[in-house]
Amino acid sequence: MPEEPIAQPATEHAECLSAFGMFLRAGFFLAVIWVGMNVFGLLLNGAVGYFPAATLSPFIASALASAIVVRIYERGRMADIGMGWSHASTRQFRQGLVAGGAAAAAVILIGVLCGWAAWVKSPDPAAAFGFGKLILVAILLLFGAVGEELMFRGYAFQLLAGAYGLWRVTIGFSILFALMHLPNLSIGTPAAAGNEWSRLALGWLGIVNTGLWGALFCVAVWRSGALWMAIGLHFGWNFILPLAGARLSGFTLGLTGYELKWTSSVWISGDDYGPEGSLLTSAVCAVLLVWLWRSRLDRQPSLLLDARREPPA
Repeated sequence: MPEEPIAQPATEHAECLSAFGMFLRAGFFLAVIWVGMNVFGLLLNGAVGYFPAATLSPFIASALASAIVVRIYERGRMADIGMGWSHASTRQFRQGLVAGGAAAAAVILIGVLCGWAAWVKSPDPAAAFGFGKLILVAILLLFGAVGEELMFRGYAFQLLAGAYGLWRVTIGFSILFALMHLPNLSIGTPAAAGNEWSRLALGWLGIVNTGLWGALFCVAVWRSGALWMAIGLHFGWNFILPLAGARLSGFTLGLTGYELKWTSSVWISGDDYGPEGSLLTSAVCAVLLVWLWRSRLDRQPSLLLDARREPPA
């Protein structure tokens, strides 16, 4: 007997589940993550430090919450939320990785070639190059990317987007994604007199750009039918920025012994938040969004996204 297509259970899924039931499931998923992040974040922060805790706690909490909800509500497979591994997944991850890395490289190279930034040797001995450190940071950034994609583009996003459509759901999840990065702003650091409002505005540009990235990742999941392209985009961007000596969402990671010093306007440099608080990042986000929307991507079938039916009121 031939197997039923994956999309068919998703359609039945949307027909039988009320709007209240959908939001209850999505809320339960996010609540488990919130509790898990607080618990694991507290434990890991004391054991391994702030940055490893900031990357690992979202991953552990999101993976745990995802495993729970697919076991309770769906077919019990991580493939139900776009985490199945296949040749298509490999291709999508690779495409996202190249696109995200190229976008980060473009922001850096534009800054350098226009004379807005230059590489200088870091005075911090801890920033010296080490192959082991590079691999460790890459692994942590990959875990962080997977965790945040599971959290913001995983079960809850796909469940609601499959019923209400892409854009209505994307707005809310992009705002949540941006607000999660709000603590990374260094607005509270000392500033020159009269410059506080400028720093506040620049900080919010970084948060707005982070929200734009959140929307971009939502479109990547919608267009590809899985999480792997978004993970590739996320990780590619997050790895190339610190590799080039730039700040990543306020973090200075120091991977090569060199750092990128900006001499231009803070609207170009992003100030303490890094290039993600720059108008250059706003521009590359727009380019990537057009590319994602207009490209002929090899889409995977999705249990939740393929429902695309308004739930009963």
